[in-house]
Amino acid sequence: MELAHLKGLTGAEFTFEVEKRHIRQFAEAIGDPNPLYVDEAYAATTIYGGIIAPLTFPIAIGQESGENFDLGLDHKRMLHGEQEFIYHRPIRPGDKLHCQLKVSDVYERQGKKGPMEFLVLDTEIKDPSGELVVISRTNIIYRPLASVTVNK
Repeated sequence: MELAHLKGLTGAEFTFEVEKRHIRQFAEAIGDPNPLYVDEAYAATTIYGGIIAPLTFPIAIGQESGENFDLGLDHKRMLHGEQEFIYHRPIRPGDKLHCQLKVSDVYERQGKKGPMEFLVLDTEIKDPSGELVVISRTNIIYRPLASVTVNK
């Protein structure tokens, strides 16, 4: 496997402080008008007891890292396979989140044009006490070199 050496590689830890405006802007960007994300009075009456972030919000956290986590891969060979969020508790305004990206798995599957490798990238997002809040998991498909076409 070409990518096996990447398993266990970690990026630098970064901190993200969640503000109400981040949650509001994200909800607007994804077109979700749910008052749970913006209306303090409404959110207080729910089982959450206050405003929470949309479930896909960790995408925005990863983009704010300012980190260039370069795996040294050919981006023309990469496809975004799937995205998953594994929650332990909701993200709330005022949260100070400690985040770190790591390559948690590398595996191979047979495709129509030969073997394909898969990278599982986990961003672990924890609170200041080290308790896990959410894992943002991205599965990247790394296509075989023979299946990549070059545009000239």
